[in-house]
Amino acid sequence: MSEQPDQERDEGAVASLDLKPALEAVLMVVDEPATVDHLAKVLQRPRRAVADALRELADEYTVQRRGFDLRLVAGGWRFYTRPEYAAAVEGFVLDGQHARLTQAALETLAVVAYRQPVSRSRVSAVRGVNCDGVMRTLLQRGLVAEAGAEPETGAILYRTTNYFLERMGLRGLDELPELAPFLPEADAIEAETLEGVPSFDPDAPDTPDTHADDKTEF
Repeated sequence: MSEQPDQERDEGAVASLDLKPALEAVLMVVDEPATVDHLAKVLQRPRRAVADALRELADEYTVQRRGFDLRLVAGGWRFYTRPEYAAAVEGFVLDGQHARLTQAALETLAVVAYRQPVSRSRVSAVRGVNCDGVMRTLLQRGLVAEAGAEPETGAILYRTTNYFLERMGLRGLDELPELAPFLPEADAIEAETLEGVPSFDPDAPDTPDTHADDKTEF
């Protein structure tokens, strides 16, 4: 017996749902920001209608002063805790656990974000300390990724990821604060540094000379 009639009934049921509640139901279970195109396909609605409904929902949550908001981040939409209620969520979820990046990791991530694509040696030159341990942590956390090799030296280059944008609440790198002018020029202080080795193994143990701060993960 053909299953097509049942499938057509299911598709018709989805298309007949109220759009805003349907969007809320789907966004409650997404693991990453959902694009308008994907939501429109799943809910069988015009793209324009979905985009308008998402913006209206975001405005409604703000007006109602809800504990969460709906944001367009990294090319898609997702629910986030409203900043003023972050402490309450952290107290419940973390229960004393450390979930923030260490100062060393934040500094390293900032250098990558503003200098990308950038090699490990250049990041170390800017920070003035060996960054191998922290870079390994950022790779494992999915905040940075390899981005090819430097033509002159063969050094592996690194960039931030969409997950970085999502965690930072940014639509794109153009929304980064204007801090780059305050970073020292890595070229000037790294003239003698060459890095022609392949990428390190993220699962390899830290080397003994890795800086103590860089061994601390969040």
